[in-house]
Amino acid sequence: MLSDDGGDLAAAVQTIIEAGFDDLQRAVADAFDGATVSVAVHDGLFDLQLQQRGMLRPLRAAELSDGTLRFLLWAAALLSPQPPSLMVLNEPETSLHPDLVRPLASLIRSAASQTQVVVVTHSGAMLEFLETVSVADVEEDCVAVEIELYKELGETRVEGLGMLATPPWDWGKR
Repeated sequence: MLSDDGGDLAAAVQTIIEAGFDDLQRAVADAFDGATVSVAVHDGLFDLQLQQRGMLRPLRAAELSDGTLRFLLWAAALLSPQPPSLMVLNEPETSLHPDLVRPLASLIRSAASQTQVVVVTHSGAMLEFLETVSVADVEEDCVAVEIELYKELGETRVEGLGMLATPPWDWGKR
């Protein structure tokens, strides 16, 4: 599992590679125009490398942009061989190049087939690529439900649900 600070990204990527998941290589190739990710071992330490087309050598993690690292961190978290029962992603598209939102949404959809994923976003592109359905239009086979919140007289409300409508989820009792 990826640590909360991402310091073990190379080890998490190596675990995904050793688990035999091709999803990571597909996601990286899709996001970065055919690039590949690998892990090299130097003096017993893992070192993440990204080989991009036209580059004479792979780039080490320290040479990657913040957005590229952020995408690789999301990929490692979303492709974990042992995902948690719930993943909450708060604005995962932040600091990413707009072209990376579609591949990230694809990773999120893939992870959602293994675990429950909640995405908080203000990005219309992210919602479009997640192929969300409004909470008012939910059917039994919906994969991604969009719950849009808005404020009215200081109260938070759910778009598409009236005062007497019951949301299609149960928050439990205290």
